[in-house]
Amino acid sequence: MKNLILIAPPAAGKGTISSYLVENMGYQHISTGDILRNVAKEDSQRGRLVNSLMKEGKFIGDDIILPLFKEELLKLHNTPFILDGIPRTIEQADYLTQLFHELNVDNYVVINLKINQDTLLKRATGRRVCEQCKEIYNIYFENYKPKEENICDQCGGKLIQRNDDTEETFKKRFQTYVENTEPLISYYEKLGKLKKVDVDATEEEIIENVKGCLND
Repeated sequence: MKNLILIAPPAAGKGTISSYLVENMGYQHISTGDILRNVAKEDSQRGRLVNSLMKEGKFIGDDIILPLFKEELLKLHNTPFILDGIPRTIEQADYLTQLFHELNVDNYVVINLKINQDTLLKRATGRRVCEQCKEIYNIYFENYKPKEENICDQCGGKLIQRNDDTEETFKKRFQTYVENTEPLISYYEKLGKLKKVDVDATEEEIIENVKGCLND
C-alpha cells in the first residue's frame, strides 16, 4: 500500500478518510497537531518550549516542527502512514522530499481532495457537536441531522456549534488554504505524485476512490 499525503481544505473530510484507513487498512495517522500536543506534555526543555508557544498562540517554526516530524517517521518501521497538516509550504515539501529520499520512501501518493466551496461552507457552518459524547451532526444534510433539533441521538446531550465554525472564520481559513496550496499542487504534479479525488460524493464513493489511488 502507498503512503499518503492528504491536501484538503477545511471540512473536506480528511478526518473521515484517515479514520477509515487507520481502522480498516492498518495505516498510522501522523498529525502535526497531535505531535505538538504530545511533546507539550513532556517534562523536558523542548516540551516546556512547545507548551509555552502553544499556550500563547505563537507560531511554531519549522526548526521545531520538522525534527519532531522526522522522529515520528523513524518510529514507523514500514507501517503505511497518512500525513495530516504537513506540508503547508514549499519549504516543508522540499524537506519531505529530501527526508523521503534519505529514508528510501518512494511509495507514496499525494491526494488533493476537491469539493465545491458552497458545500464546504455548509459542512463547516452546519456542524454541531454533542457536549457530552462529541458525536458530530450537520443541520444542512439529511443523513447527518439529529432526529430532534439540538439534541444528540446517542446520549441526549445538547448539541453546540464550535466557536470557529462560522462563515467568517471559514472564509478566512479557505482563502489561506487556497493561497498556500496552489504552489504545493504544482510541486507534486511536477513530481508525478498528485492524484485528485472529488469529495462532493457519498462517503462510500470517496473511500473507494481513495483506495483506488492507494492501490494504483
